[in-house]
Amino acid sequence: MAKKSISKGIIKDVVIVAVGVLVIWIGLQVAFGTQNPFYVVASGSMIPVLEVYDVLIVQGHEPFEEIEVGDIIVFNRPSDHNRVIVHRVASILDDDPKTIRTKGDANPASIPGTDFPITEEEYIGKVAYILPQVGYITQLLKPPINYVIIAIVIGIMVVKQIAKRKKEKELSFTDPLDSENPDTIEELSDIDKIEEDIEYSEPTELKETKENEESSETESNESTKSDGKSEEYKK
Repeated sequence: MAKKSISKGIIKDVVIVAVGVLVIWIGLQVAFGTQNPFYVVASGSMIPVLEVYDVLIVQGHEPFEEIEVGDIIVFNRPSDHNRVIVHRVASILDDDPKTIRTKGDANPASIPGTDFPITEEEYIGKVAYILPQVGYITQLLKPPINYVIIAIVIGIMVVKQIAKRKKEKELSFTDPLDSENPDTIEELSDIDKIEEDIEYSEPTELKETKENEESSETESNESTKSDGKSEEYKK
């Protein structure tokens, strides 16, 4: 029964954490207008502006039509869309439909199929913020480190639930006489004293009745003795 309670407690904690993460993630997607607001720089093509492991926060609400030369944007590689790239806009190739060419700051020239042609279809968003070197965390969270962290978190939840159940069990079996509250002990002692007084004391009315009966018996005996002596004198 205790194991089931612990399991339910762990599941509850995991659900709360998962729901919290989901709510935060959905909130970020809505706020920045993109399915993934965070990207980690994986190459040195934008050095020195962007270093490897810098985290980029991308603003998807920035319209593609308003992108200008000099903006740093994130986009899918136009040749196959299987890679995300972050480069600077180098020129506007066409206005209808708008088509742009990009280039990495550290690259000598634009690469066809990678840097251009970029249309609205490839566009993801404009770089709004840069978090230097925060991407090292993502490297630490790669397997097997991420599994170790998950195991530690689950272990903490288990210990937490066991400690909670143990505390509740101790509280449920606490003896009131062992309480540290002196008023409770004194009150219980007074009750014992009252019961003792009731047990060994007689009511006043009963005591007086007994005394009266004993007095009447004594008088009656004396009277009987006196009558006996009188009869003897008469004889």
